[in-house]
Amino acid sequence: MAWGTELWDQFENLDKHTQWGIDFLERYAKFVKERLEIEQTYAKQLRNLVKKYCPKRSKDDEPRFSSCLSFYSILNELNDYAGQREVVAEEMGHNVYGELMRYSQDLKSERKHHLQEGRKAQQYLDQCWKHMDNSKKKFERECKEAEKSQISYDRLDNDINATKSEVEKAKSQLYLRTHSADESKNEYAAQLQNFNGEQWKHFNVAIPQIFKNLQDMDERRTVKLGETYRSFADVERRVVPIISKCLEGMVTAAKAVDQRKDSAIVVESFKSGFEPPGDFPFEDYSQNLSRTGSDNTISTPKNEGVVKPDPKHSISKAAKNKLWLFGKKPKAPSLEDFSHLPPEQRRKRLQARIDELSKELQKEVDQRDALNKMKDVYEKNPQMGDPQSLQPKISETMCNMEKLRSEIHKNESWLSEVEGKVSTRGDRRPSADVNHHTPHGRESPEGSYTDDPSQEHRSPPHQPDPRQAHQPDEFDDEFDDDDPLPVLGHCKALYSFDGQNEGTLLMKEDDVLYIIEEDKGDGWTRARKQSGEEGYVPTSYVEIAMEKNSKGAVTYI
Repeated sequence: MAWGTELWDQFENLDKHTQWGIDFLERYAKFVKERLEIEQTYAKQLRNLVKKYCPKRSKDDEPRFSSCLSFYSILNELNDYAGQREVVAEEMGHNVYGELMRYSQDLKSERKHHLQEGRKAQQYLDQCWKHMDNSKKKFERECKEAEKSQISYDRLDNDINATKSEVEKAKSQLYLRTHSADESKNEYAAQLQNFNGEQWKHFNVAIPQIFKNLQDMDERRTVKLGETYRSFADVERRVVPIISKCLEGMVTAAKAVDQRKDSAIVVESFKSGFEPPGDFPFEDYSQNLSRTGSDNTISTPKNEGVVKPDPKHSISKAAKNKLWLFGKKPKAPSLEDFSHLPPEQRRKRLQARIDELSKELQKEVDQRDALNKMKDVYEKNPQMGDPQSLQPKISETMCNMEKLRSEIHKNESWLSEVEGKVSTRGDRRPSADVNHHTPHGRESPEGSYTDDPSQEHRSPPHQPDPRQAHQPDEFDDEFDDDDPLPVLGHCKALYSFDGQNEGTLLMKEDDVLYIIEEDKGDGWTRARKQSGEEGYVPTSYVEIAMEKNSKGAVTYI
């Protein structure tokens, strides 16, 4: 149905209706804006929630339990889900809200134009009607004046007392009024004909066209609303597959929870590597009591039925506390060689550190090879660069490689030591060939080991940290025998050492000492003077000579 024919007289109502349509479109645009703001706030809160429950962690604190890994996987999926909500908000703002606001401005301009044209047509028609109405009123006045002149003329013409001049004057006035009335009549007829023509054009051409334009505009507004409704839903529909993947990822993470694996990780994390303590023998302290025959008791023979205390099974007070499963265990400080940890945990930590150092060493080796290749290219093609400019970087890389090799060697020595202890299960001093893989040399001032005894430095090398000298094993106090350690070799002091720290040994240059414990990779060697005084000295301060029969030696000084 056409507005121009059906609503030809409803200009004001169509004006109100088109204004309501634009207001409704802007109201929907406001709704979309508030919706996308909700999406933005929701996405922001989700990201903050993920950030709150997924804090930054160091490498050692990375979770290994399947329940923790699954939870962090769920957090990652939730973070991706929040990203999709942001996508929804962004596309709603661009494809729906922004498009609606632009279209609203266009509608306002178009509506204003059409209404102005309608008002101009109405004003022109009103003007035509006014001219026609004026000519009609003039014709009416002229007709009345002509009637009056006719009556006046008839009265004088019938009056016998009237003069001829008065009759002629009345006749002349009647003629003028009649002529004016005829002219007014003709003008009124012309104006009426013109008005009727303009009115037909107004209601059959101009107004229908204007109303048709308004109808088209309103229908396009309605279509646009429908399209934006669909776009609003399509924005959600486009992210549904990705959101479904996020939810599937959460379900997969939930299925990945494995209670048996988590239990095995607990065992692996806290297993000490020691065996439970065995039975302790009965210690009879009454065997030295004198018994008489009148006691009516059967005396126990001195050598029968009496179990002598075995010094190997004597329990120190400190060790006794460690035998109980739920005994309070003091917290040991973290040490470089992890000697504060049980053997099994220490072995794992050392192995992990060796693997990490090996990766770093491989990177340095690759960098050195790349620099050498570049240097060769520069030497063959000097225009590409100066070969000498790469030498500092090559030297730095070589120095880093040497330091990493030294660190790897030191950690491998500690690893060999702990593996030897774990394998012997309770031996106080494992044999040197199992525990010690440190070369029978001394540590150079740069931290690298050398087997060449001729490489002597007359200035004292760098001393190792005294705090790292012989960090006792947590379980060493379970064995309290006082037997002296066997001599493994001897050494000659190359420099003087004051031995001010606790556990160290004072020595002077050229002193000869006995080796009773080799360097375990921490830079310290345990030695004994001829006077019997024992302590630790820096390995780099002495020249060591090991005995050929040092393994299993039983010679005591």
